[in-house]
Amino acid sequence: CAQEAQRPPPAGRGACRRRSRVDTLRHQGGFRLSSDPLGLHVPEPTGRPGHPTDFSYLHVSPAGAVRRPPVDTTAVDTGDLAYGLVRVLDDEGRAVGPWVPPLTTEQLRKGLTSMLKTRAYDARMLIAQRQKKISFYMQCLGEEAIAIAHALALAPGDMCFPTYRQQGLLLARDDVSMVEMMCQLMSNERDPLRGRQLPVMYSYKRAGFFSISGNLATQFIQAVGWGMASAIKHDSKIASAWIGDGSTAEADFHTALTFAHVYRAPVILNVVNNQYAISSFQAIAGGEATTFAARGIGCGIASLRVDGNDFLAVYAASAWAAQRARSNLGPTLIEWITYRAGAHSTSDDPTRYRPADDWQRFPLGDPVQRLKQHLITLGAWSEEEHDATVKALDAEVSAAFKEALSHGSILDGHIPPLATMFEDVYKDMPAHLQEQMREAAEHQS
Repeated sequence: CAQEAQRPPPAGRGACRRRSRVDTLRHQGGFRLSSDPLGLHVPEPTGRPGHPTDFSYLHVSPAGAVRRPPVDTTAVDTGDLAYGLVRVLDDEGRAVGPWVPPLTTEQLRKGLTSMLKTRAYDARMLIAQRQKKISFYMQCLGEEAIAIAHALALAPGDMCFPTYRQQGLLLARDDVSMVEMMCQLMSNERDPLRGRQLPVMYSYKRAGFFSISGNLATQFIQAVGWGMASAIKHDSKIASAWIGDGSTAEADFHTALTFAHVYRAPVILNVVNNQYAISSFQAIAGGEATTFAARGIGCGIASLRVDGNDFLAVYAASAWAAQRARSNLGPTLIEWITYRAGAHSTSDDPTRYRPADDWQRFPLGDPVQRLKQHLITLGAWSEEEHDATVKALDAEVSAAFKEALSHGSILDGHIPPLATMFEDVYKDMPAHLQEQMREAAEHQS
């Protein structure tokens, strides 16, 4: 009341009527306007360097607790699945619950070996970048299960539209050469892309691996369009789109969801929530008060939230979504909960914005160790075999790198010929490009 008395009188009769209206609104029906100024909410991570992360925000469901609906379920019926967490492996390494997939022991062993191979490949390429033999690299440490288990659920002819952290899709295959992948990183004489792509931006049409783009989120809408084309042709092939938590803030993400829903595109929409973009916490992209899977529900798309460090859960959810797409039941959005254990790229220092020991404290653990524990529980793996496999794969990766180096690196100038800048655009090179190529050659000499 004292504050009201100190305020200057309102100007004019209109102002008096407005003041009277505000006073009425303040006190009628228990409604009261706040006199506090507005404040902008900026999400903050629950951990910083020197302060351990509080991971309670993850909302982790017990293994085996989340239901598995029929494949022909409606999007609305998956609402609870967008907030729970599909898990199969419990803390003792046992497979429990309705999502246990029918994988053979050999498939599980192959999956573990592929994850170890990917981890060995990443570690060697990281060293190569520090040695200045390649200019740039991005590893997928801690996320290996997502790409490798997902690859098992796809069929020949399906097309993946990956980001730069799904190299496991290629390394899980027996028909993609590690040497060739390394040559792409070096842009050397044997680079299959002839130096036209940045390192780690692979392209393998025959392996169902669409060219990686450095422009974030573009592949999401492209995958939906590819899936729509497959449906128009009455084909049986499906698309699998990939995006990170940070890139869901891009407009292409939302456009992709709209088109996927409206046209029931045969596509799996993968959102890899590894908790951090290059330096921003996942809440900045909208993961604080809800889940990324919930965005699918809002767009009329069946959605799941899945433990991305659980190899069996990843395969089960991927197979469920693939069956839906192949049965003409439309798209599925899957949010994979995982943790980027390494730096965003070789240009990043994560210790500047998050605790250095975060990965060791992450509630969902290490995907390699979890599948290893499961196989040991089944009597299909051992510590001795694990150590021997790691050593063998390290040797295989080192041998491949040595062979790749024999074709040149950025240190020795063994790069694709200058003419490759101008070739493969037109069937017959026009005169103006021929002239430019001649001038470039003269300048180089």
